[in-house]
Amino acid sequence: MPSPLFADRPAARPSERNAVDAMINRARRLRGDLDSVCRAAVVIDEDDPQMRWQRALCDLAAHHLDDLGARLGQLREGPPAPSADTAPARQEQSPLSGRAGSAEWNLLNDGVEWSAELYEIFGRDMAAGPLSLDELPTMLVPEDQPLLTAMVTNCLIDGKPMDGEFRIRRPDGRMRTLHAMGEPVLDPEGRTVSLWAVLRDVSALNDSRQLEVRTRDSLQRQDDIARTEHRIAVELHQAVLPAPHDSLGPARGGSGAMDVAARLLPSQACGPTGGDWYDAMTLPDGRTLLTVGSVTDHGIPAASSMAMVLGALRGMAVAGIEPRALLTHLNQLLQPSVRPALGSALCGLFDPSTGLLTWAQAGHPAPLLFRDGAGAPLPPPEGVLLGAAPGIAYGQETARLVPGDVLLLRTDGLAPAAGRGTAPERLLGLAPRLSRSRTAAECVRTVVDEFGGDERPARGCVLVARVDGRN
Repeated sequence: MPSPLFADRPAARPSERNAVDAMINRARRLRGDLDSVCRAAVVIDEDDPQMRWQRALCDLAAHHLDDLGARLGQLREGPPAPSADTAPARQEQSPLSGRAGSAEWNLLNDGVEWSAELYEIFGRDMAAGPLSLDELPTMLVPEDQPLLTAMVTNCLIDGKPMDGEFRIRRPDGRMRTLHAMGEPVLDPEGRTVSLWAVLRDVSALNDSRQLEVRTRDSLQRQDDIARTEHRIAVELHQAVLPAPHDSLGPARGGSGAMDVAARLLPSQACGPTGGDWYDAMTLPDGRTLLTVGSVTDHGIPAASSMAMVLGALRGMAVAGIEPRALLTHLNQLLQPSVRPALGSALCGLFDPSTGLLTWAQAGHPAPLLFRDGAGAPLPPPEGVLLGAAPGIAYGQETARLVPGDVLLLRTDGLAPAAGRGTAPERLLGLAPRLSRSRTAAECVRTVVDEFGGDERPARGCVLVARVDGRN
């Protein structure tokens, strides 16, 4: 009985061969193009899920194109004339993956016919004969046997085409994945008389699909972890720093008031979160704490280190510890930490009753003082990065501020884009505008306008304190 599927059809006629040859040539060209595209993914970084996923997709596409070329070649040549004497030799020389064989199970006389390729796929001696539909499930792994039973039942009872994959265990112990396509063969009266199927070994193709899925899932997990860590870092950052408003409020005293405002400036290159901080608070003795700083690293480690340093700094400032001693204690705090970090910091205490600013720094840019339309950095005391070395003694300086003065504190990340000058030059060039500003928030907006956008190489923050002279 002639089979309804292509596997047993005669060889292609001349006009058909020309069309098949053209498709084979196109498949070969596609295969060459794929090789060119995939050369960049030949060297795989095992720690990079993105590269592993790209390589898996390349391998999967290559398997598909190789299989397409093999199937088109079979279509052009027609079915082989199998011989029992030559089948074993082919089995030794040809890989199983991609091989296809056909079978027909006659329901009227229980006859079974297998092609030689199917014997090779199952690793079965042709002398042992083919497997019946009742015997076939014994070759499957136990968990796939119900799947085959359902496919055969749906095909024979409901007339549905059979299309699915299952795994077999060969006599040599190797497990192969087969893709089965079949349909019932009907007599002139519409009754099912046999089941005809083509079974193809898709083990390599299935392995490539699984690798692609695993690498894609790994990449998705990495993205999920990154998003979760980013969210935690942002929440920690927001919980520790003052509310993200320009103005941090006035600090009033006998001779004047200090208006304070600050802003974080993100960077497209580094992302929105890091270890930069700013803070201003009125202490129990009436002085105002002004501080900015940053710690190395990024994400959760940077946010947690920043939270630890800023929390300790606030506590010591409330306890009345002077800036240089405060930085000495912070340096000791970072030395034995489980995750060592380096940090720069500037800490100042402003006494509104006297106008005296007492400050110290640890590897940090000096404050800029703007007065009467001109600006200059304050002479810095000695100080190295926090966590760089134990037993460091930090210096301390004082400066007297008068009504109308504008004091600007910043982190290193407040820098212009490449080729647009240095941060001190750009900031000092704002002196006339800052001196004319009526509030600290207006000063901050001026700085943000100058350094706005996210083209900076790093994150940064700016804090502006203005002595306005009100009583």
